[in-house]
Amino acid sequence: MAESGTRGGLTFGIYPGSAIGHVVPPGPADCPDRITQALDLLQGGDGRPFVVRAYHAFVDPADAVHTATQQTPADYERYAGRGRKLDLVVQYHSRSGDVEGYCGFIERLIARHGPILANIQIAEEPNITDDPYLDGSYPGVTEAIIAGVHTAREAAIGEGYADLRVGCNSAPLLGADVSFFSDLTRVGGERFVAELDYVGLDFFPDVFRPITPDRLPAVVEGLLRSHRRDVLAPAGLGDLPLVITEHGWPTGPARPVERQVEVVRAVLEVIGRNAEELNITGYTHHSLRDSRSAGHGLFSRFGLMTDDYSPKPAFHAYRELIATLAP
Repeated sequence: MAESGTRGGLTFGIYPGSAIGHVVPPGPADCPDRITQALDLLQGGDGRPFVVRAYHAFVDPADAVHTATQQTPADYERYAGRGRKLDLVVQYHSRSGDVEGYCGFIERLIARHGPILANIQIAEEPNITDDPYLDGSYPGVTEAIIAGVHTAREAAIGEGYADLRVGCNSAPLLGADVSFFSDLTRVGGERFVAELDYVGLDFFPDVFRPITPDRLPAVVEGLLRSHRRDVLAPAGLGDLPLVITEHGWPTGPARPVERQVEVVRAVLEVIGRNAEELNITGYTHHSLRDSRSAGHGLFSRFGLMTDDYSPKPAFHAYRELIATLAP
C-alpha cells in the first residue's frame, strides 16, 4: 500500500477541462494556456502539492459513440509539472465487459504517465447504474474494479512508482445503496482491501436537492460522518483515507454567483474542521470553467470561471481557502 500522507493533511486539486457529458451542445474548446495560468493561481506556488483531475475511458475498439469523449481534458499530461501531479480516473466503459482489456489499458497508462501520477482512480461512480457516462452502466464493473485495483497496484510496484496511490470512488450511498462497498469488499476479499490506498466521494450538496444556507454545514458534516460510519466501516474500509473527488455548485438562472461562494466556503470549512477526525486527505473541485456559459442546463455552469476563463467570485474564494487550509 502506498504512503497515504499525514493524517488530516489536505491536498487540493481541480478538474480543469470543460467537457461534462450531459452538456449538449458543448461550449468553446479548452484553452491550455489559460488553464495553466489558472492552475498556477490556485496552486499558489510550486512547492504546494496540487492535483489535476483527468478522465480517460477504456472503450471497446468499435465503440464510435465514446471516441470523441474518451479523454478529458485532451492531452491532460500537459498540466502536470510545477509541483502538480495527475489525479487520473480510468473509466470502465466496455459494452462487451472486457475486464482483461481494461486491465491492460491501466498498465499502459501507468507505464506512460507514472512519473506524473499522484493518484489513479479505478472506475468512476460505479454505484450509478442508469447513466452511460458513469461506470455502473457497464457489464462486469465489479470485476473490473477489483481486477483494476490489483493491476494498478502491481503495475505501480513493477514500474517503480511506490508513491502512486490507488483508489476507487462512489457517489453518496444512501438507503438500499449503503451496502455498495460492503458488497465490493466481500467479493474482492482481503487482498482488495489491502491494495486500496483511499476511497473517493463525489458529492454535490444543494445541487440536486435544495438545502437552506443555515442547514448546509450540518448536512455536509452529517453526510461525511455517515459515509465513514455507515458505508466505509462496515466494508472494512473505516480507517482508509477519504478523498472528496468531486464537489461543485453551478451558477445560472436562480443560482447566483454569490451563493456559489457560500457553498464552496461552507463545504470546505466543514471539511477542514473534520479532516483529522474523519481522515479526509484531499478535495478536488469540479470544475475550473463552465462547459457552456450560455447554456441553461444544470450541468452547463459548474465552473469557477466562465467559458472564456473570466473568474467568478468563487475562483478567488477557492484560492484563498487553499492558501488557508493546505499544509
